[in-house]
Amino acid sequence: MTTATDSGPATTERDHGTAGGGPRPTGGGTTRPGRFRPWQAGLRRGGIELRHLLRNRKELFGYVTNIVVALALAGYIHGKVPGTQIPMAHLTLAGFAAYLLFQIGLISLPQILVTEREEGTLLRLRTTPGGIPAYLIAKSLLIVVMALATLVVLLGAAAALVNGPLPHSPAGWLTLLWVTALGLLAVVPLGAAIGAVLPNPREALAMIMLPAMALLITSGAMFPISKMPAVVQNIASVFPLRWMAQGLRAALLPDSARAAELAGSWQLPTVALVLAAWAVVGFLLAVPLLRRATRRESGSRLTARQGKAELSGTPVA
Repeated sequence: MTTATDSGPATTERDHGTAGGGPRPTGGGTTRPGRFRPWQAGLRRGGIELRHLLRNRKELFGYVTNIVVALALAGYIHGKVPGTQIPMAHLTLAGFAAYLLFQIGLISLPQILVTEREEGTLLRLRTTPGGIPAYLIAKSLLIVVMALATLVVLLGAAAALVNGPLPHSPAGWLTLLWVTALGLLAVVPLGAAIGAVLPNPREALAMIMLPAMALLITSGAMFPISKMPAVVQNIASVFPLRWMAQGLRAALLPDSARAAELAGSWQLPTVALVLAAWAVVGFLLAVPLLRRATRRESGSRLTARQGKAELSGTPVA
C-alpha cells in the first residue's frame, strides 16, 4: 500500500535536526527540550504527510472507492427497518460510515506502520529525541483528517444522491461529533498497537481484513444486530465497531429507529463508556509496543527483511 509518509520522516529529521524542529545544541552546552516539542514536531510532520496524501492519486482513489461502494449498497437496498418506517438504506449508510472510520484506524494505520517499519522509519526513530511521541501525533493527525474527510464526503454524497440520512437536530450533530471523535480515539491507538506487532506488509492486510469483515457483518453495521444469534451479539458487543455504529445511528436516524436496537434505546452512556475503555486500552498498548518494535530494529534486521522481500519479488522502497 502506497502511503503518504514515504518521505516525511527523512525530511523532518534532515531539515529540523531534532524531533522538536529546533537546532541541535552546539558549543558543548546542553539545551533542555521544550515541553511541547514532540507536539510541534508531530503536527509539522503530520502536515507534511497530509500534503503527500493529497498528491497521491492512487491512495485517494482507494478512499473514494470505499465511498462509492457504500453509495451503491444504499442504492440497491430496499425495505424498512423492522418495526419502523425508516428506510433500511439509512441504517446501512450509518453503519457503513462507522465501518469506514473503523477501517481507517484499524486497517489502514497498521498497514502504514508496517510498511514504514520495512522502509527503516522505526530505525531512524531510535536516534531522534522524542521520536515516538512525535511519530504517533503525526500519524494520529493524518488518520483523523482522513477519517473526517471520508465521513463528510460519504454523508454529503449520500444526502445529495440517495436521500441519505443527516442529523435532524443540534443534539444529533453533537452526537455525531463526539461519537466520531471517541470512536477514532478507540481505534487509532489500537491500530498503532497492531501495526507494531504485525510481521510484514505482505501479511498485514490478510491478517486484519478477515476479522474486520466478520465484525462488519456481526456488529449491526449492515443490518439490525437484533437479528443475530445471542452469542454473536455478545461477542460483537465487546468490540468498538458495534458501539460506533450504534452511536452514529443515534446521530443520523430519527428516534423511532430505537425500536430496532437490542435495548430499545440508543444506550449512549454505554457507547461512550465502551469506546473510552477501548481508547485507554489502545493507548496503554500502543506506546510500549512501538517502543519495543523500535528497540528491536537494527540495520542488520532491516537489510535481512529487505533482502527477503527482494527474493520474493516484492518491491522495496
